[in-house]
Amino acid sequence: METADRTALPPAKEVRDLLEGLLGKDVDFADGRRVTDAGGLVGVYVDDRLGMRAVVACDIAMAAYVGAAIGLMPAGGAQDAVDDGELFPVLRDNAAEVLNVMAALFNVGTAPHLRLYGHYAAGDDLPGDVAQRLGSLGPRVDWAVAVKGYGRGELSIILT
Repeated sequence: METADRTALPPAKEVRDLLEGLLGKDVDFADGRRVTDAGGLVGVYVDDRLGMRAVVACDIAMAAYVGAAIGLMPAGGAQDAVDDGELFPVLRDNAAEVLNVMAALFNVGTAPHLRLYGHYAAGDDLPGDVAQRLGSLGPRVDWAVAVKGYGRGELSIILT
């Protein structure tokens, strides 16, 4: 439940509904492992005063699969990125757009308005405060997300 000064973790159903609407694909959620590094794609969300309020982290599989699905790209290209351990620029840009739209998950009720401030992928200089949040125990949710026709990846949402 959110208050005037508190951002809430979004329920799995809201995240699933948002992803299914964006991707035009069925999306299944299950308990997942914590994403604790920027090996895939990490989005940082800030309030109107540029205070970090939330971090969303995708492993490389999640970033590649949502990036390919939203861009109507074949699953094989996303799988190549996963196999190579490198998020190709078009997949990164597409997945970053998904992170941008995910800001809507935090902007409910009287909670502070959040926006995507930036995103980081493997090889980027990850700010220390963001890296610290990725390793924190909570408040957070960690899901395994399967995008139909593409594959399964890990998604973590962490509040600051």
